[in-house]
Amino acid sequence: MDLLEKILGFGKKKSSHSNSKNIAKERLRLVLVHDRASISPQLLDALKEDMLDVISNYMDIDRRGTTVKLDSDDESIALIASIPVRGMNKGQRGMRF
Repeated sequence: MDLLEKILGFGKKKSSHSNSKNIAKERLRLVLVHDRASISPQLLDALKEDMLDVISNYMDIDRRGTTVKLDSDDESIALIASIPVRGMNKGQRGMRF
């Protein structure tokens, strides 16, 4: 009976349904943002790698902990990156522009 309940969704808690609903809404929002920005997931991945290559010239970063996404409101689209920095690369400390 447990297997049947899991397959058919019986006995699910409301929080589980809410969480699935929120995940689906976020996925749809991301698809719409990507579509509106006319950027494919492959292009976003390439952009992320290029950014990380440049930043890693100056900083020791955690590539695995990095997230890059597009976000939008009614008027604009923003590229949001979270890049954990472990420290500065040698030779770059104190460098001023």
